[in-house]
Amino acid sequence: MPNADLPSYLSRENVGPWETYLEQVERVAPHLERAYLPWIETLRRPKRSLIVDVPIKLDNGEVAHFEGYRVHHNLSRGPGKGGIRYHPDVTLSEVMALAAWMTIKNAVVQVPYGGAKGGVRVDPKQLSLAELERLTRRYASELNILLGPDRDIPAPDINTNEQVMAWIMDTYSANQGGTATGVVTGKPLALGGSLGRRDATGRGVFIAAREAARRLNLPIEGARVAVQGFGNVGEAAARIFAENGARVVALQDDTGTLHRETGIDVAAARAHRAQTGGLHGCVNADAVSAEAFWQVPCDFLIPAAVENQITEANAGAIRAKVVVEGANGPTTPAADLLLQARGITVVPDVIANAGGVTVSYFEWVQDISSFFWSEMEINQRLDRILTEAFSGIWNVSQARSLPLRTAAFVIGCNRVLEARVLRGLYP
Repeated sequence: MPNADLPSYLSRENVGPWETYLEQVERVAPHLERAYLPWIETLRRPKRSLIVDVPIKLDNGEVAHFEGYRVHHNLSRGPGKGGIRYHPDVTLSEVMALAAWMTIKNAVVQVPYGGAKGGVRVDPKQLSLAELERLTRRYASELNILLGPDRDIPAPDINTNEQVMAWIMDTYSANQGGTATGVVTGKPLALGGSLGRRDATGRGVFIAAREAARRLNLPIEGARVAVQGFGNVGEAAARIFAENGARVVALQDDTGTLHRETGIDVAAARAHRAQTGGLHGCVNADAVSAEAFWQVPCDFLIPAAVENQITEANAGAIRAKVVVEGANGPTTPAADLLLQARGITVVPDVIANAGGVTVSYFEWVQDISSFFWSEMEINQRLDRILTEAFSGIWNVSQARSLPLRTAAFVIGCNRVLEARVLRGLYP
């Protein structure tokens, strides 16, 4: 489809994540409460951005320097909340956008947090375990001026995990002179972690897809599912879909793409990844090109990797009924319009992948109270919160004839701006 009828600012490819977020704010602005519009600039400006040098001594005795970031986008509704990722392509634009999406996401699901995000530009696969620990502890020390259970609470993201969170918690606690389990979430159970946290984001993807399917009269039983990204989020989503009778027909990670119309054995793919480090070479499905993934006929397409995966270049080839964004910002603004024009429903990231932060909130509450819930209780509470949040988004979408993303931003932005207005300015 040609771009002639698109606004000029939407015709660019490979826009930075922060630009994508700003364009989303522009789209929602006409639909916000009039009383809040004088404050909309609040949404366009991060509260603070910290760039730090992270020097570490390598195992060979050399000193290496890495660049790290932590961004607080908005803290009007509570302390900063958002993950930390280790990746060679981390940029300040990306971290700013991820923090902003956390602001909206937390407001949409009504957890009492503001938006934050962090990252270090590094390929952790090139570091030994000892080097990774030194990197994490030095980075945590540099962030010490921001962190705290009532100030900024990190969590895992791409290439970080329970062990990384344990090192951050211990470093912060050592600097404070006492154990502070609530300073991070996504920790090991032995250090105050929560049951259900590991699968929470993927489970949330399934819940959001299920709620959309109910309203679209699309049964989960027998549905075809394609999942891009087979890390923590994508694997859990694929597994839970399969457990509920769906057929996972395509999987993709950074090593390869698999397709089988009769369904891929998710457990076998997971075991292969654990043994080899990726999907490449998995024998229980056919290997296809990366481009062919987007052309696989399916009912649910789940981009669960990184930003800017669905673009003008491939949006026209997608043969899905519903796109459920397991990743943050996987669809560019221009692609969003193309999918909308083709009648493809997009369940946006700010609700689709909100399961992780919701259960992180549960973990934080449990740490503060020193009272822990069963996994069944966790999953039931998660289901209720996401189901109610999705219902609110759907109702706004139907009442105002808006895409689900715009409806979600209407709810989230109004809640953030309401808090900003009520708090006022100091001094």
